[in-house]
Amino acid sequence: MNAKKNFITTVLLVACLHTLGQHLGMTFEDAKKQGISIQYLDSIYKSAVHVDTSKAVFKSETEQKAMYESYVKLLQDFGKFLTANNFIWNNPTKCFNRIYFNSDGTIDYFLYNFMTKNVKTEDQLPQEKQTEFNRLLNLFIIDYKISLTAKTKFAQCSPVTYMPKE
Repeated sequence: MNAKKNFITTVLLVACLHTLGQHLGMTFEDAKKQGISIQYLDSIYKSAVHVDTSKAVFKSETEQKAMYESYVKLLQDFGKFLTANNFIWNNPTKCFNRIYFNSDGTIDYFLYNFMTKNVKTEDQLPQEKQTEFNRLLNLFIIDYKISLTAKTKFAQCSPVTYMPKE
């Protein structure tokens, strides 16, 4: 029985390690369905910035400013990529992101949820539009790299509001 249990544990570990390092964009819900544990990711990716700088990858004010600027540029670049690929927002759309970066600045995981609480049904993003958003996100993160590197993997989260073109 122990040999069987060890085999199953080994297979699961190898499967988990195989998915690490891939560039995956998906909702938090889809990550959970695929067996990607947010708690596990949070245990191996340190917070990029943190109120308690001893828990942060980027500790100094200068480093934190550089992280903020790189993160904002990432979101702006993604917005430009969506526009260049004819993705049009019909309404302001609120989203929450948690992005897990490899130490070289590449994106390992880009997890998100569109916020639907207090949003009228007719203003929510239709499923086909969500599917297209996810497809484009996965294309974008394949080779995107922020301008920062670190000695360890790190994560950053934030809300974002995607706006229609004026």
